[in-house]
Amino acid sequence: MISVETQSDGAILEVTASGTISSSDYEATLVPAIEAALADHDQIRLLILVGEEFAGFDMSAVWADTKLGVSHWRGFDRIALVTDTGWVQTSARLASPMMPCPMQVFSLAGIEEARRWLRESLGAIHVIDLGGPCVQVRLLGQVDPGEYAQATGDLDAMIRGKQGFRLLIDLTEFDGWQGLSALDAHFHLGRTHAPLLDRAAIVGNKGWQHMAQRIGNQLIKADIQYFPEEDMDNAKSWLAAG
Repeated sequence: MISVETQSDGAILEVTASGTISSSDYEATLVPAIEAALADHDQIRLLILVGEEFAGFDMSAVWADTKLGVSHWRGFDRIALVTDTGWVQTSARLASPMMPCPMQVFSLAGIEEARRWLRESLGAIHVIDLGGPCVQVRLLGQVDPGEYAQATGDLDAMIRGKQGFRLLIDLTEFDGWQGLSALDAHFHLGRTHAPLLDRAAIVGNKGWQHMAQRIGNQLIKADIQYFPEEDMDNAKSWLAAG
């Protein structure tokens, strides 16, 4: 059986699974609830509670679950799975890197932590005017697609009033992307603004960030330099010079 409760004006759904789940549970309960929520919200967040009463899925439910995921692939913003069932935890952790959104596994005792995680913002992007042609984009925490959409608008508005475009990418507090959709949004932001760029400074503290500078120099005509975290002031000076 599946039961669904709505929270936060329908933007968060709490789904409880018990007994043996069949395709009729999806068709009669879960799919209508998700589609109703998506009619009012571009994306929704799910808390899925799999308790001790859960006995598994029949094959029709496995197919229904696959169809649901494919049909609403970009409709999920974040998923919290709450369970003590070992094979469910393991399956979720294996699937998590392939999900379009962040998915976190919690124990039954951690259900309130799961609810807090669903409600909070995990990352942010700040677009800062450094004067002249220079703009700083600062990525904080784990960034989701919505943050990229907001940052794209902010960056477009800022560079419209500038003569030239030079970018400082601050990765010193960046922890990565929230799912594949966020990674796709990251590359979309880069592709959109790369042709306008004449110089970029990447400031970071991880090896892969330095590698990003080398790859960028192969793909983008702009001059790109990497600076370690302690050289932030030097990065800003280099960006503004010339």
